[in-house]
Amino acid sequence: KQWYQRRVRGHRGEISNAVISYDDTLIGTGSMDKSCKVWDCRSGQCLETLYGHTDEVLDISFDHRGKQLLSVSADATARVFDVGSYKCLATFVGHEREISKGTFNPSGKRVATASSDKTVRIWDINSGKCLQTLEGHSDEVFSCQFNYSGDMLISGSKDNTCRLWKDANSGKLAGAL
Repeated sequence: KQWYQRRVRGHRGEISNAVISYDDTLIGTGSMDKSCKVWDCRSGQCLETLYGHTDEVLDISFDHRGKQLLSVSADATARVFDVGSYKCLATFVGHEREISKGTFNPSGKRVATASSDKTVRIWDINSGKCLQTLEGHSDEVFSCQFNYSGDMLISGSKDNTCRLWKDANSGKLAGAL
């Protein structure tokens, strides 16, 4: 197997996160310059710069179809962008402190965000509303991820625990690890 290097350049600040779409056609980058960029994976050309955050972008992710990009920021908001039109589809406001991680559920209809406010929130992309606030950590939450079927979520915190949330819609804690 041969590796090759492709360099993408264009942010005016440190790159905090870089991801590749599931079909290997797009690269997404988030930066301390408060923007995200979408790049063509083969040519390395910047296709679009996405703005809207008022503080550093800390994490980004593509949905499983590669049609949407989620960005989360130190400004305590998350945004979902349509990758085809580059329009912002939803802005999620409700966390009290910075959001360090965001992830799509497998269907791409909801996202989860993990925050320094010690909570994980589940959001509906179409309505932009918070469906559930998952509380239980005693310190900042740094990570969250849905399982493959989307009926369970795991979160990891500075409190030295991971928490499994069974059926994120019900908000019932399955257990702490």
